[in-house]
Amino acid sequence: MRVILSVMAFLAMMLLQASGQDFSVMFYNVENLFDTVDDTTKNDEEFLPGGSRRWTASRYHRKLSAVARAVAVAGEWELPSLAGLCEVENEEVLRDLVYGTILSAGNYGIVHRESPDPRGIDLALLYRRDCFSFVEADAWLPADVDSMPVLTRNILHVKLTAGADTLHIVICHLPSRKGGVLAAADLRERMVRLTGAGIDSIMSASGGRAAVIVMGDFNTAPGEPLMEQFAREAGLVNLSTETAGEGKGSYRYQGTWEMIDQILVSTPMTDSTNVFYALPGTFRVVDAPFLLTTDGTYPGKKPFPTYGGYSYSGGYSDHLPVTVRVSVR
Repeated sequence: MRVILSVMAFLAMMLLQASGQDFSVMFYNVENLFDTVDDTTKNDEEFLPGGSRRWTASRYHRKLSAVARAVAVAGEWELPSLAGLCEVENEEVLRDLVYGTILSAGNYGIVHRESPDPRGIDLALLYRRDCFSFVEADAWLPADVDSMPVLTRNILHVKLTAGADTLHIVICHLPSRKGGVLAAADLRERMVRLTGAGIDSIMSASGGRAAVIVMGDFNTAPGEPLMEQFAREAGLVNLSTETAGEGKGSYRYQGTWEMIDQILVSTPMTDSTNVFYALPGTFRVVDAPFLLTTDGTYPGKKPFPTYGGYSYSGGYSDHLPVTVRVSVR
């Protein structure tokens, strides 16, 4: 009987290995993850103990714990293998996040590149080092205009490997729509074209077979022309489209949910025979009850932010995380 049980356990293990394993990928706009130290090269004065938001050490550490809890719940039964973040000030806050909170159990590596954004909010990738190995990373920015640098968040491109197989991650945070939909529209379009060109280069170098995950806060919906054209021309499938069509979103503006945080994948990742396969129907907005609060202006719930205007509320973020599961063979 022991022999039979041993053989059955061995066969079950081999079947699991043959069928591959799943891992979770998430993106989260963490809403102004600043430390309390003045960076004289950035406009971070409001997030200082003496600044307009009274950003103290206790509020900072509460924010770190909140972000860590949101990341953990996004992975459901395990910490996400990949977590793209935006609105982080620097690499120091990322170290505090992955080493000083519950995320320390994830053995995360950090990828971060400083951007020329005047406020100092950057992009980052956390990757579990038990799942992936770091190869290289670079930051994409549009060319200067009339000898003037483009002062916005860069596009972060990270190349990882799982065993002998390569996975590309591209993280975006496009210019805001504050001031109206047309505000910064030209720059958003330039950033999208730049991202598409970068993805084209990746796909060309791989003979069209590369596994690419694109995620970010695009400040525009999946069904808007800019995003549809981007996906079509870059050979991407927007996994967020169906959920957005159901009226769900990651951000709430004047009582309406908007899916401005999205995850897209290269077409080869929609083929179940590919090494990396984005599992159909697994894209979701992480809307755990503790990430939501009552909207005081419009009926219903909204993301529970750290601040309501300049009033400290002690929440998580004004965005909800989005996530998808990927199978690796």
